Formats: sequence, structure tokens, C-alpha cells
Amino acid sequence: MDLTSWIEKIRRGDPRALARALSEVEDRGPQAEALLRELFAHSGKAWRLGVTGAPGAGKSSLVNRLAACLRREGKSVAILAVDPTSPFTGGSILGDRIRMQSHYSDPGVFIRSMATRGALGGLAPATIDALVVLEAAGRDVVIVETVGVGQAEVDVIKTAGIVSVVLTPAMGDDIQTLKAGVLEIADVLVINKVDQPGADRLQQQLEAMLATAPGGQPPPIVRTVATEDQGIGEWLEALRSCDHGPAAAGVYWRERLLAMLGQRLLQRVVGNILTEGDLSEAARQVSRRERNPYDFVEEVARKAGLS
Repeated sequence: MDLTSWIEKIRRGDPRALARALSEVEDRGPQAEALLRELFAHSGKAWRLGVTGAPGAGKSSLVNRLAACLRREGKSVAILAVDPTSPFTGGSILGDRIRMQSHYSDPGVFIRSMATRGALGGLAPATIDALVVLEAAGRDVVIVETVGVGQAEVDVIKTAGIVSVVLTPAMGDDIQTLKAGVLEIADVLVINKVDQPGADRLQQQLEAMLATAPGGQPPPIVRTVATEDQGIGEWLEALRSCDHGPAAAGVYWRERLLAMLGQRLLQRVVGNILTEGDLSEAARQVSRRERNPYDFVEEVARKAGLS
């Protein structure tokens, strides 16, 4: 398939062309950059939602129900579910597809699992580029479900216009550990599994913490039972009521451009100045304290004309 035909099929929402494009982007294939360059102009129109929280909080079940709610309104939905990668095999279970089987026969819902491939922050390295592809395919809503995250893994705020943090009564006193991290990125807080003991106590803790937190209006708290489809409509209403669009877009793109430039410069330096053998040998020497890593970086920078 030539690039022009491929892009046309993606723009029409062809699921095979879309899946192939996402694989190309995730694997950094030879046509990935050309695809993204052409598709970027057609992106940026979808409603981006981020869903994050601790493992086992019920994020996938909530996203599954939210997608069904949006489909009843006639909205087309794309779900990008990020799963952890094994540090030993490099593989991933990609289990979110199993939890969302009810949407498989619906052409209005496109589900894609992505492995983190060792990246921190709860997202896969290619997540931002994948969003460009999904938006260019004309999806009305794109939902990014992160791998279960902890206090410092808050990258989802960089990619989504609005973020929900999912908590459960089982967290108990562990809620205190979130105060300085993931809790603060929430536009909407969701207490899932409120049919379990401790839901009221958790909400009281959250309200007390939010009352003393600096800033403006605290995020709304929504109570849900995803397995029973309870509270999903209220959650969607809360998301819409506080949607602020792509906040601080200029700041976001400044960071993104720096990251893209850094990646390109690194590829060029390693490709033109360093061989893999040189890099491996330098790493071996540094690990044995036979070489200073700061001197090595300075030497390479001088060769590249950067110093």
C-alpha cells in the first residue's frame, strides 16, 4: 500500500489501515514519520480523556462502561489501553482487550493495547503519536487508560485534556501517599466499588484533603460501581462540566518539541559518530570505573559540534 492510499484509508476510519498505522508508529517503522507528518493536520479535534489510578481499581471496567455510554449518544470512541511490559521477555499481557470484549462487534469503538516497553509514567513511549493517528481517523472521543500508576507516574496529564483518577475503598490509609503525586492531577476523582466497605470513609478523607489543598475549585468526586453500571452517567456529566480543553497547550508543545529534538539529535549522534560497539565498550569502561561518563559525553558532544 502506498502512503497516499494508506492515509486515505486511515482518514476513512478503516480498522485494518488504522491498526497497521499504529503498529508502524509503535515500532518506529520506516514510514512512521511520514505518516505522522501527514496525519498531524487532521488531529486535535477529538475529546481526549485520561483514566489513571492504582492497579485493580477497576479502570478497564469503568472505561468499558463509559465507552458504552458514549456510544448510546452516537459518539465514535477510540480506547488506547497501556499495559505493563515484562522486564524479562519484553512481552505484555494486554489484558484490557479481554475486559472490553462487548465492543468487538461495534465498528464505532476501536480498542488498541500498547505495551509500556519499560517506560515510566504510566504510558507507552508512542502514546502521543498514537493519539495523532486515532484523532486523524475521525474518532470523536479518545480515551487513554494508563497502566496502574503510583505517586509519581503522572504522564497522562501531558496527553489528555481531562484526567480522572480512580480510587477504591480498599486503598484505606494508602490515600495519604497520593497527596503529593497522582491525586493532584485529577480533574475528576472516581471512587469505584462503592458497594464495598470503607467507601464513605474514603470520601471523607478525600474531601478533608482537598479542603486544605492549595488552588481553586477542588475536583468533583463521583461514586461508581463499574460492574453494575452504576454512576457512569454521573461520571460523564462530571467530565463534561469541568472539561477545560487542552490546558497549557503552549507549555505542553514546548516540552514535546524539546523531547522530539532530543530524540532526533540522539539518533543522529549515535548513527553518525558512535557505533553500537563504541557505546557498549564505553559502558563497560564506565562500569569498571576505567572511564569518566562526564568526560565521555563531553568528547562525543565535541565530535558532534555541540560543544
